[in-house]
Order: sequence, then structure tokens, then C-alpha cells
Amino acid sequence: MIKVEFLGPISQESLELEAKTLQDIATQLQNIDLVAPWLSKCAVAVNDEMTNDLSTTLKSGDRVSILPPVCGG
Repeated sequence: MIKVEFLGPISQESLELEAKTLQDIATQLQNIDLVAPWLSKCAVAVNDEMTNDLSTTLKSGDRVSILPPVCGG
């Protein structure tokens, strides 16, 4: 299982999903109304390493973090 966590203002609890690639995760997240609008705006990290490659291979125990854009002053 892959743990998917949502940071910042995304009000979604962490999920455990079956997936072989980040594309598999993205496809599943598109079906969650609360999450889908954020996906095009967010950065993604796998085990704390930033990536934008949806073909990234995942293995059981990996952690995917969905990181929304932030601003500060």
C-alpha cells in the first residue's frame, strides 16, 4: 500500500492506496471531489523527494505527499 498525505489547506485525511506509479495515484485522486481541484496546482513528493514524473514507480510502503502552493509575507 502507498500512503498518500495531503498538506496545507487540503482537508483530506491521509489515504492508503494500491498503486504502481504516480499516474495510478493521480487517476484515483481525480475521483475525490475534495482533492481533484487541487491536483493541477500541487507539487508532489515521493518519500520526501520532489518529482513531477507521473511514471515514477512506487513500491509498498512509499509515501506520496501532495503539496499545495503557499504564499507568505
